[in-house]
Amino acid sequence: MRALFQSQVQVDLPDAPKLVLVTDLDGTLLAGKAADRQRLYRWLDACRDEVLHIFATGRERRSVAELFDGQEHAPLRQPHLVISDVGCTVACGDSLELVPLVVDEIERLWEERAPVVAAMTAGEPGIKRQPVTAERRQAFYADLEAMDPALLQRLRDQGVDVVLSDGRYLDVLPPGVNKGTTLQRVLELLELSGTPVVVAGDTLNDLGLFQTGHAGIMVGNAEAPLLEWLPKLPNTYLAKGEGCSGILEGLSHFGFGELLGEAVS
Repeated sequence: MRALFQSQVQVDLPDAPKLVLVTDLDGTLLAGKAADRQRLYRWLDACRDEVLHIFATGRERRSVAELFDGQEHAPLRQPHLVISDVGCTVACGDSLELVPLVVDEIERLWEERAPVVAAMTAGEPGIKRQPVTAERRQAFYADLEAMDPALLQRLRDQGVDVVLSDGRYLDVLPPGVNKGTTLQRVLELLELSGTPVVVAGDTLNDLGLFQTGHAGIMVGNAEAPLLEWLPKLPNTYLAKGEGCSGILEGLSHFGFGELLGEAVS
């Protein structure tokens, strides 16, 4: 299956990576001390043949592409792969072309539920569609005080998954689809079951990543609802540092200090 997966992406993936690093973007890879951001970004560039880097974000593909329009996040470069739309999309890191081997499965789960979700959310108080091209999901801004608290359960009763993160983002997803389940599918297709994996995030839509059981880094600026899950996530490390500072700290905690080398000096 690895050969078929590789044939659907326009970027060379490491043949035998020493590490798979999966990072959320906002609040995680795009946050932290400026010096630590630069250090981590340069290390990811230098170790591109040894570290398979995957973005796992709630953003949609167009928003991910915009990160590289200017120099704001330099020297961060495109990852090998992008898991976007809270797990509903998988794309090549360079071109952001879809990987049908994964996406087609998710599309089938969503297409029959999309009209039901649209009908149930139309005119609902306290939620507003986000002005993004959300793929295989619905994305809303949520006003928790104005929103009907029973709406989330009504949606779940229709067989979809619901994630409320950062106290303001509401995502309605196909059943069983989140960042973690999609990551697991990607690793399976790439035949990387024996490769160490580290995941990092800061909000509730990253919970699925931590629930995979892989080594997890919950960065120091993680939101309170995610922190509440920490006792149930025995392989997750709570970093003191925020964003990239926390990622570097967590990588050292999990024994990757030698691989990091000068990145943490």
